Amino acid sequence: MNGFKKFILRGNVVDLAVGVVIGAAFNSVVSSLVKTFLTPLISLISGNNRLASLYFSLHGTKFMYGDFVSALISFLIIALVVYFFVVLPMNKLQQLAQSGKTIDPTTKKCPYCFSEINIKATKCPECTSHLSSKKQ
Repeated sequence: MNGFKKFILRGNVVDLAVGVVIGAAFNSVVSSLVKTFLTPLISLISGNNRLASLYFSLHGTKFMYGDFVSALISFLIIALVVYFFVVLPMNKLQQLAQSGKTIDPTTKKCPYCFSEINIKATKCPECTSHLSSKKQ
């Protein structure tokens, strides 16, 4: 039981649970936005009273595509929000975090050509410049 408790209380599991709850709440807000504002707007443009009542018939069978269009609009809004408010900022943070990090402590940059060379090198193999014996 201790192993299960450690697993549940790890940060990743709790973060995931919070994300799922927030996502579900956000989904209901976006669905409401589509249902109350965008669907009537589309109905005005298309001339149909209700988007959900849109259909086409094939051999006497009705294919109701209006609800699908509403769900597609909701999905696109959620995808745009997640992309612009989660994915782009996280990518930017990762770039900033990686830009200041030294990857290999056994290498240094040549002060003349900025190529990566061994930290013990006294001459750059790329530009053949003589380097001081100090670590850079």
